[in-house]
Amino acid sequence: MPSTESVSHYDLIVCACDNQEYTARDATDATIFRGELDAKLRKFLHRVAAENRADELDLDLDESAISAAAEAFRYEHDLITAEETEAWLENRGLTFDDFSDYFTRQFFAGALHDIVPDKVEYTSASSELRELFLAELILSGELDQMTGTLMWCLAARCAEKDVHPDAIAVEERKFLQRNQIESVQLANWLEKLGRDSKWFNEMLAIEAAYRRRCDTLLVPRARQRELVALRLPLTRFEIEMIELESRDAAQEALFCVREDGISMEEVAAEGRYPYRRVDFILEDISTDVQQRFLSVSADDVLEPIARGDGFELCRIIKRIEPQPNDPNVKSRIDQRLLDRHFSELTSKYTQRRLGASIPAE
Repeated sequence: MPSTESVSHYDLIVCACDNQEYTARDATDATIFRGELDAKLRKFLHRVAAENRADELDLDLDESAISAAAEAFRYEHDLITAEETEAWLENRGLTFDDFSDYFTRQFFAGALHDIVPDKVEYTSASSELRELFLAELILSGELDQMTGTLMWCLAARCAEKDVHPDAIAVEERKFLQRNQIESVQLANWLEKLGRDSKWFNEMLAIEAAYRRRCDTLLVPRARQRELVALRLPLTRFEIEMIELESRDAAQEALFCVREDGISMEEVAAEGRYPYRRVDFILEDISTDVQQRFLSVSADDVLEPIARGDGFELCRIIKRIEPQPNDPNVKSRIDQRLLDRHFSELTSKYTQRRLGASIPAE
């Protein structure tokens, strides 16, 4: 496959707002400002350390695993041909070498254990390591999410014309606390990042505007309305499941449970079938399977469900209606409220120039 010379990924235009273009560096620095880059950097450094350790041990690379991962990536991004893949990479300042190296790091990170990466702060990392990190963010989809978050904040800033000084002061205190620095150390922090006070003050205003928008959206009345609309999708099920190799075996197991009153666990033990208990939210399973769970009650045993080369037999242990005080339910409701509002707001004030993902709160 052809390869092109790498370019600086930080100069990539990722979005625009109010006649101003924003680069990958802007999205990255905004993520640093929000205190959300460290976890991504640690994960990347772990992968780099695993690859380096594999080189030291002269370990062989599983080419079939790399090819399968690359094929899955291309399928996910609807890249049918090599030419389409090359164009996708070139649009993001990447080469086929970057593409291959990404999956190599993934492979060795999964294959090697007890890897202890070097502790490197983003601001002190070499330019080469930063470029490699950004290539990782692009290929993993993280940059798309970071850009989406930046677009939400920029749109909020456009919608909130005047931000109260008190709100900005609150955001500055939060920033100093999460970075564990004093006000007198701020200039040094900005210098390391290569930013100035003007950028910092604008980031404070953007963040304050975004928080105000969130606070007006995430109120009890709005959450309750959303809960009513999402009662079925957010219903939680606790089930027990047996995995069987054929439909005949599944039907026989179903008869034993329904007609003979034998427990699922006993049927699994007698037939030496895999048995497990599962807890899930209805919207998290495939749409076709969801229909089977819409009208069931506790103790119901569903007809066998085809899964891969075999079948699954499921019995309902509990069906739990979504409750507003459930953290998982609350988080999902809040995300929907934010998604709907900021989808409209970003379409009004911003334009995405690279990728098409929506951020997750």
